[in-house]
Amino acid sequence: MNHKISKPTPTPTPTSQSTSSSDSKLLDRLDDDILKVNQLRGSFKTSPSHSIETELHLESTSETIADENWQIASEYYKNIDTKAFRQYELACDRVRQFYEEQHEKQTVAYNIQARINFKTKTRAKMTVWEGLERLNKLLDDSDPDTELSQIDHALQTAEAIRRDGKPRWFQLVGLIHDLGKLLYFFDSKGQWDVVGDTFPVGCKFSKRIIFPDSFKKNPDFVNPLYNTKYGIYSKHCGLDKVMLSWGHDEYMYHVAKKNSVLPAEALAMIRYHSFYPWHQELAYSYLMDDHDKEMLKAVKAFNTYDLYSKSDQQYNVEELKPYYLELIDEFFPNKIIDF
Repeated sequence: MNHKISKPTPTPTPTSQSTSSSDSKLLDRLDDDILKVNQLRGSFKTSPSHSIETELHLESTSETIADENWQIASEYYKNIDTKAFRQYELACDRVRQFYEEQHEKQTVAYNIQARINFKTKTRAKMTVWEGLERLNKLLDDSDPDTELSQIDHALQTAEAIRRDGKPRWFQLVGLIHDLGKLLYFFDSKGQWDVVGDTFPVGCKFSKRIIFPDSFKKNPDFVNPLYNTKYGIYSKHCGLDKVMLSWGHDEYMYHVAKKNSVLPAEALAMIRYHSFYPWHQELAYSYLMDDHDKEMLKAVKAFNTYDLYSKSDQQYNVEELKPYYLELIDEFFPNKIIDF
């Protein structure tokens, strides 16, 4: 695999003037500043492929409330041995070394720079299916449960959701939830800023994160601005105001939010599916607001399929392709997506 890693970009250093109350709006200020830059560049000029009407349609549809029937638990996984998955204590050296690097390098400064890079440029233009085919070249170093290709896992997840008669938007999430791993071929410094469990930066690292001791090498671990319970955030500020470690979840969440008509539950599934300390260990509950409580139900419903569908079974990609191409077109109005 040819993977060219670009030279690191200098990252901004937080000032000593930061406080818990003012920095809770860090992401909002960052988005505003980047929006101004893009407007000056003319990157938000409308075009036939992305009109004002399309923007309004995406915004209104993404707020719809999904049919609650999708929350019914799957009968298929009720008797599954859950302890057979996520066996990190028995994980190979590849997985351990991955998390040691990720926990050391996912800092506030890096996350700010990563979001600036994301907001100010387009890495590729292609269809969702083309993205899935390109992603097929990646083996996830953080996953102890499968050695199969990314498209195999995507189809396993989507087909399990489809088998249980869940809504079409839910099936599509199964197909594209890991599509953000395309970052590995674009801006990544390796895999540590693409895959793996996610966690908040800018506040104390929870002991419920996998391999928590490896955070001691992270510069933020001893930074008084970031190593307290709330850090730069405030009580029940809402996870939408929290900066999660940069990777494929965050990346695909922003791509889908901008380009799809998926409901809020689907977007939450994409953004938080690797946030295991939260949706499995109930860490960081003190940052949640009421909206997060509802989204947690959606993420937990999706996690059953994401995790327990992993097996040695492989589907015939060409046979399933027509069905999923139609599904993609239903929720992504513009076929060519800016990645």
